[in-house]
Amino acid sequence: MQIQEMLAKACAQPAAPRSLCTDCGISRTEDSKRCGRACQFIAPNYGSLETQTHGRTRNLAKGDELFFGPIQDMYQAKLKTGLEGAQWTGLTTRLAERLLETGRVDAVLTMKPDPFDRWRPVPTLVTQAADMAHCRGMRMGYAPLLALLEPARALGYRRLAIIGIPCQVYALRALEQELGFDTLYVIGTPCSDNTTTEKFHQFLSLLSDEPNTIKYLEFRADYHVELRFDDGRSKLIPFLQLPISKLPGDFFPLTCRTCVDYTNALADITIGYMGGQGEQWMIVRNDRGRDLLSLLGEEVVLKEPFSKGKRAGAVQGFKTNVERAAGGLPVRAMPNWVRPLVGWLMPKIGPRGLEFARTRVEMKAIETIVHLRREQPQRMKSMIPNYIWALVAPLGLSPDVNERISALPASLPTADVASRPNQL
Repeated sequence: MQIQEMLAKACAQPAAPRSLCTDCGISRTEDSKRCGRACQFIAPNYGSLETQTHGRTRNLAKGDELFFGPIQDMYQAKLKTGLEGAQWTGLTTRLAERLLETGRVDAVLTMKPDPFDRWRPVPTLVTQAADMAHCRGMRMGYAPLLALLEPARALGYRRLAIIGIPCQVYALRALEQELGFDTLYVIGTPCSDNTTTEKFHQFLSLLSDEPNTIKYLEFRADYHVELRFDDGRSKLIPFLQLPISKLPGDFFPLTCRTCVDYTNALADITIGYMGGQGEQWMIVRNDRGRDLLSLLGEEVVLKEPFSKGKRAGAVQGFKTNVERAAGGLPVRAMPNWVRPLVGWLMPKIGPRGLEFARTRVEMKAIETIVHLRREQPQRMKSMIPNYIWALVAPLGLSPDVNERISALPASLPTADVASRPNQL
C-alpha cells in the first residue's frame, strides 16, 4: 500500500462517539478504549504528566508558572528572515525543517491544508524538510492528528516530531510511554477555541463579502484580527467589532469552552501569539525545548517579553457576562457608538504582552468553571485541576465540596494568590 493511501485510511476510520471529544485521533486507532486514560476531558492528571514530561510540576508560587505551566525560559521571538506563506515569520515550520535537516527525527507529524479547502486541516507525516512549506499557515477545524501514530510506527519511523494543539498533546503524553518511539519532540501551539471547518466558513462569511478569497486570518495581540486576501489586500478588524453575536450558540463546543490547557503546558516548546507584540511568544519548557531552540542558531531573534496594562477590569467584565449568559440572562452589550472608541483605546491602555496572555488564561479558567457547572457539573471534580482554582480564587470563584479533587497546596495560600505580581 502506498504511504499516502495508508495515512488516508487511518484518518478515515470513524471516531468513537463521545460526549466531549475534539477527535484527537486516538479513538480511530486500533485500541479506541485508550481514550479512557488519554483524554483530557475524561480523567486528566496534569500534575503527573507535567512531572513525566518536564521532570517537575508547575511551581504555583513562582512567577508566571501558575498561568502558563512549567517554564525554563520565555521570549518574544521571530526569524530574522520570515518564511513566505507562514502565519507569522515561520518559527514553528523552521523548527520542524531543522529537525529533519539535522536528522534528529525521521518524520514530522503535523497538519496540511485539504486540497479542496485551504482552511480544513489534514493530518500528514512529513519526511523531507522542503515539504514543510506545504504545511505553513493556520488551519481551523478538528483533525485526527494522532491517528497517524500507528502508521508512523508501521513505516519504521522511530524518531518523531509532533506539532499539535493542547488536546492532541495531552493524549500523546498520556500514551507516550507505551507508543514505542525512541524520540519525541513536541512543538505546541496555544489554543483558545476551535470549531468545525464548516462553522469557521460561516464566520468568514460574516467578515467579508468575498469569504472565499480570504487566505489568511490571525488574532493579533494588538486587539485586531488581520485578514489577507488573494488579490493582495489586507484588512484589520478590532476585536470589539467582530460579529460574535451573530454566531450560532454551538459555534464553540463545550470542549473548547472547558479546556484548562490554553498554553499547551505539556509541549517541549510552546509558540503562539498571546504574549508577543509583533513577534511571537515562545515558552521553552524543558531541555528538549532548549535543544529545539538551539537548532535555529543565528536565524532567530530573541528578546525578553514585556508586560503592560492591567487586566482586572477586562477579566471581571468578562466574568460577569459569562455568568449572566450561563444563567439565561442577556449579555450586557456595549453600545455600538462606544465600540470604535474602546477599540482604539485597548491597544494603548489595555493589557499587552504577558499581561494580555494572563488575561486570556484567566478568562478561559472562568469559562471552564461556569460552563461545566451549568452543563456537566458531574465532571468538575475530574476535569478541573487545583491550579485552576488557585488561578480564579482572587476573582471570587471557589469550588463547592464536590467540585475539587483535594485541598489546595499549602504552599500557595489564597493571600499569596491574590497579591501575586504581574511581572516575572
